Amino acid sequence: MTIIKTISRWNRDRLARRKQARLSKISPNYEGWVRDFGSLSTGQATALRKHWQNRGPMISVVIPTYNPDIGHLSAAIESVLGQIYQRVEVCIADDASTDPEVRSAIEAFARRDPRVKFVFRERNGHISAASNSALKLACGDFIALLDQDDLLADFALAAVAKAIDIHPEAGLIYSDEDKINDDGQRFDPHFKPQWNAILLRSQNYICHLAVIRRSLIESIGGFRQGFEGSQDHDLVLRCSEKLHDNQIVHIPLVLYHWRVHEGSTARNLGSKPYAQINGCQAIQEHLDRVGVRATAELDGSFYRVRYGLPESLPRVSIILLTRDRPGLLRQCVQSVLKKTRYDNLELIIVDNGTVDSEALELLEGFAIDPRITLLRDPSPFNFSRLNNRAVSHATGDYLCLMNNDVEVLDADWLTEMISVGVQPGIGAVGARLYYPDGTIQHAGVIVGIGGVAGHPFKDQTRDNPHYMARSKLMQELTAVTAACLLTPRRVYEELGGLDETHLAVAFNDVDFCLRLREAGHRIVYNPYVELVHHESVSRGREDTPEKKSRFSGEVRYMQQRWKNWLSCDRAYNPNLTLAEENYAVATRPRIELNAWLSTMHDSGVQ
Repeated sequence: MTIIKTISRWNRDRLARRKQARLSKISPNYEGWVRDFGSLSTGQATALRKHWQNRGPMISVVIPTYNPDIGHLSAAIESVLGQIYQRVEVCIADDASTDPEVRSAIEAFARRDPRVKFVFRERNGHISAASNSALKLACGDFIALLDQDDLLADFALAAVAKAIDIHPEAGLIYSDEDKINDDGQRFDPHFKPQWNAILLRSQNYICHLAVIRRSLIESIGGFRQGFEGSQDHDLVLRCSEKLHDNQIVHIPLVLYHWRVHEGSTARNLGSKPYAQINGCQAIQEHLDRVGVRATAELDGSFYRVRYGLPESLPRVSIILLTRDRPGLLRQCVQSVLKKTRYDNLELIIVDNGTVDSEALELLEGFAIDPRITLLRDPSPFNFSRLNNRAVSHATGDYLCLMNNDVEVLDADWLTEMISVGVQPGIGAVGARLYYPDGTIQHAGVIVGIGGVAGHPFKDQTRDNPHYMARSKLMQELTAVTAACLLTPRRVYEELGGLDETHLAVAFNDVDFCLRLREAGHRIVYNPYVELVHHESVSRGREDTPEKKSRFSGEVRYMQQRWKNWLSCDRAYNPNLTLAEENYAVATRPRIELNAWLSTMHDSGVQ
């Protein structure tokens, strides 16, 4: 149920008292965070170097160059040669630079260290052609991609070798990253989720550091010309088509420093308009190759995929629980029936003991509409049981669980939901919900926040893209709220519906989504489904001893049943906080650098 928000209420007073004292820690001096949690001591580095001496796969670091700043290029090469992990080679392809100092610098590095290989192209062919020339020099089992002005952390390739050791089947490995300026200051860390195919169709979240098995790159023909500026995005999309999900490995460590300077993409994503156009084309061709009927289009600096509907529109049963509150009920039902463009639907209204005369009259009037089925159930409120009973009366192929305090904003909301919901493997689709003042109430659910689950970006402004644009991009998440949740009826029934026994009111939506994930289904947050949510005003607050006791029991059940899942949400990152709903850096990461690098099992690999 949408009362997942009650965990925030439960914690609200406690968090408010501690918030001011904690803010400086949650939004830390990032350089201090790096010093404490993102760097190795001399002793740790020495031990790690000894561990990997003369072992592990050869990793070829590919660097295409064209008129680079010599200081930046030199620093990039030094960051590879100075790696703790030494089974590495540097493969440089210069794309006919006009600055003669570039050749001199590259040749000087090659004379100094035989691991540096190079080729000077006679004609400028742009970055895809240059990258392919560099690939031809590579002898490693794996290819690491490095831009001419960026830097690798000194433990980056040791972390990659560790990931390969744990996951010998890996074909694509990627890490977290941050930015660095010419003063050496690091900032703006990008802490990424585990493999997220839907998000990759919205942005190239993988970006840096990307490491790919060389045989895989060769099998797909390397980089494609015509996709300059988004050549990496196109490459990763094509690689992902050849891999199983468990062959794509995320390392939750900052291994790559993206340099920010005038004209760099790191400073401004829109600095190369052609790159966005090429990225959109890369996504469209990816969709075509994998047989998904959909259209990719630009959405600001990112991308939006509009999925196609089947020729025969599936029937959707919208289930609405209500009691009294005629104003809310009228607003919700009328917005659904009058604003929804999708025609093949029915609305099942479950009256859970209405006594208000105006509401009763309203319900009788609604019952005349052939699209509406009215069910009476005055039993004690149990959100899970009431929905499960309603499903037994539903005629739709898809179910849309909806709160009676939701108001439709856009006529295509259900079209948008069903277009995603009919895609193979999708277990649930969630919406973007706003408070009446336009601030965000729900942009997906992150499990573990506040002890069980929380809504990221809650109370933040609607138009702000927030952390890495995550509130505005379609993506896979671990859970979404049942204030507006679409799921295939077949899947709902296979899982036994919502949990009536343990979760009568709170967290039944989170539990349902976790069971979907456990069964191999995917959950998609669709920000293009926008509704106003009046925040369960019909049921009131959890403020009586009975309600508090019941809620505490539901919290305990979730923490026991889903203990392992709550500690590490696949759509989140262990470097991000579980104390707030704002994607802030954690005061202490749940997976620490040295422990990750030294532990010889896979508990630390996302």
